[in-house]
Formats: sequence, structure tokens, C-alpha cells
Amino acid sequence: MASSPLTIDGRRIQVGHPDKVLYPSTGFTKRDLLDYYTALGPVMLPHLAGRAVTLKRYPDGVEGQVFFQKNCPVGRPRWVPTAQVWSVTHQRYQSYCTIPDLASLVWLANLATIEFHVALATADDPLRPTSVVFDLDPGAPATIVECAQVALWLRERWAALGIESYPKSSGSKGIHIHIPLNTPTTFEATKEFARSWAEQLEAEHPDLVVANMRRELRAGRVLIDWSQNEDFKTTVCVYSLRGRQRPTVSAPVTWEEVERAWGERDGRGLVWEAGQMAQRLEQVGELYASLLTLEQPLPAAPVAHSD
Repeated sequence: MASSPLTIDGRRIQVGHPDKVLYPSTGFTKRDLLDYYTALGPVMLPHLAGRAVTLKRYPDGVEGQVFFQKNCPVGRPRWVPTAQVWSVTHQRYQSYCTIPDLASLVWLANLATIEFHVALATADDPLRPTSVVFDLDPGAPATIVECAQVALWLRERWAALGIESYPKSSGSKGIHIHIPLNTPTTFEATKEFARSWAEQLEAEHPDLVVANMRRELRAGRVLIDWSQNEDFKTTVCVYSLRGRQRPTVSAPVTWEEVERAWGERDGRGLVWEAGQMAQRLEQVGELYASLLTLEQPLPAAPVAHSD
């Protein structure tokens, strides 16, 4: 079938090639993609609404060409809103999509947007991050299991300071951890905070942790990528699918699941796919809800760094 109409909240979306296979290894189609975002939209939308969103599009599926798109696509319906955000890189404003409702999310998914990457600040206050993110990225032969150990070290140190944090699978190889703030701060402060913690953990565990971005230093170690804490960067949104071989999800996990992954040296319990998410939500609920509401002042950075 070349195309078929879909109506979401009274808004008509013409779906092109719904039977097109996007994940050849599993047969996951565009129809499956739209069904996933329709089902997960209610928990994903609060994390998208009012924020600049970068689209990662796979017009020929995950084995074909892929591109990031910051400016909202030409021809968007009037009901898909945009936000004008200054680009440090391009020295001009870019017109990002914002996604306030399910129809907007599904319309963008229909453009073969598999991944949705979201800013750490709201579009109306783009220089004030609402959270800090730590991207734990393993260098082979390290895996998500080693990321679990590093995540637990970080949580232990933050817990001693009374800081709550929330982990999620990146949906790729590693783990993301967010510290909710929702209090006045700056990207300069959050980036310094993230960098300092990365460097402190590297100093304590140099055999497993690296804070330097140089690729040749990553083999067998977990990079704590602190550099995502910038006003011009976006991070894959919680509940977003990923363009991997299988339709994996950047899914919230519990700290107990992270502990189990490290204790059993088995990371399979941290990896979730599209078809599992509805049942998981019924079982554990929305584990990332506090990211948007919990208010925590940013503590001082733990150590000074040297360039």
C-alpha cells in the first residue's frame, strides 16, 4: 500500500508507504513505528513539549542513509509548532520543531524520524538547563555491564550529597544518567559540574573510566561524556527508538536493574525493544517523570580540572 490516512486527535496525517520495512533484521515497518509512537506518546510528550527537537531521519531504514535535521521540515502542518533558537555553530537562528501533542509526534515519525533528540533547556529559556546529563559510552571490549559499574559509582557519590539521579538505557551501547535540577543555573555551571565528576572518577578508577574524548583512549574503558551539557546540543529523548539493527528504546531503568546488571555481569536486563515497552510501562510506570518536576540546586563541582 503506497499511502493511507491516519487521524490523530482530529488531525489527518497521510501516511506514506506504511508497509516499508525500516528494520530489515526484524521486519519492523513504518506502520510499527507509528504504532509505537502513538502508544508511547503520552509518556514521551512531557519530555518533548516546549523544547527544541532535533530529528534523526532514516528514509531508507536503519541500513540506509541517515541524517540529522535541526530545522523543522518544509511543508509541516500549521499545527506543528516551531521555536527559534540561536545556533552557536552557525551564528544564526534555527527553526526547530517543538512537539506539544501526539499528532505532531506521529506526523514527524511519518517522515521516517526514528530518533528524537531533545534540548536540555526549554525553548523559551534556552540558556537555563533543567537537568544535567552524563552519557556513559563503552569502548570495546567494555560493554553496558561496565557502564553499570560506573553508573553505580556516580550514584553512590551523588547520594552522599543528597542528589537524586535517574538512569536510562541509551538504546545503543551505554547508559545515560540525568540529574534533575529545575532550579536556576547555567550551562557553564552544569558542564563544569559534569566534567569535574567525570575527571574525579577517572582519577579514582583510571583502568575503567576515561573523561578525555580522544578515541584512542577509550578501548576497554567507559567514557563519561560530559560534553552534552551545552545549549546547542541535544540528547536522545527518553522513550525514543534508536536506529540500531533492532528497534531498541532509550528506556528508563531502575537502579536495582543497574545493580543486577553489574552484579550478574549481564546487561540484557537493561536493553528494551519497542514491542516490550507497553507491558513494561504497565509494570513499572513512568520512571522518568521526576526529571521534569524534582527541584534540586546544583552543588559545587567536586574538583578543579586542568586543560
